Amino acid sequence: MTIEFLITTLIIVASPGTGVLFTLAAGLSRGARASVLAAFACTLGIVPHLAAAVTGLAALLHTSAVAFEVLKYLGVAYLIYMAWATLREKGALSVEADAAPRSAGKVIVSGILINILNPKLSIFFFAFLPQFVPAGDAEALPRMLELSAVFMALTFVVFAIYGVFSAAVRQHVIGRPAVLLWMRRTFAAAFLALGVKLALTER
Repeated sequence: MTIEFLITTLIIVASPGTGVLFTLAAGLSRGARASVLAAFACTLGIVPHLAAAVTGLAALLHTSAVAFEVLKYLGVAYLIYMAWATLREKGALSVEADAAPRSAGKVIVSGILINILNPKLSIFFFAFLPQFVPAGDAEALPRMLELSAVFMALTFVVFAIYGVFSAAVRQHVIGRPAVLLWMRRTFAAAFLALGVKLALTER
């Protein structure tokens, strides 16, 4: 395990994206437990992409325009839905003082879908992981599995920190209609912007 890999991974994981946004929203809307579940769900959502990179299946998304476009637009549709649900104050993104806990299953499914429907992740890991495995290494597969496990662990820890922090300031925004309205619009705009960005990406 190299320090370069750890630093690069931390930069990638900590950079704002759909997973971070979803975890922050979960913490603000339902508290620390929901934020940790969201972090866990987003971590699970990258497993298929890591598996695709390790087994070489990511090459299919890189070479097949149809496969890439189908998965991409499913992801775009889901991000647009998340933006709409935020504005409608539904699901995990409604912030109320007496909000009933959202089922763990729903939080996990939403978090997994956010990451699993992004084909760029598979291609990213396909290009990222091999850089830290020496060419011709006889233990290349175990090495990539080890790197993948570390990447997932750091993803969960960093996302959980984001979520718990947002949960800590939750009480400061509940009961302030203007703040809640601004927050919903900001999250909705962010989800929509990420959807547009994904729609404009190329293989």
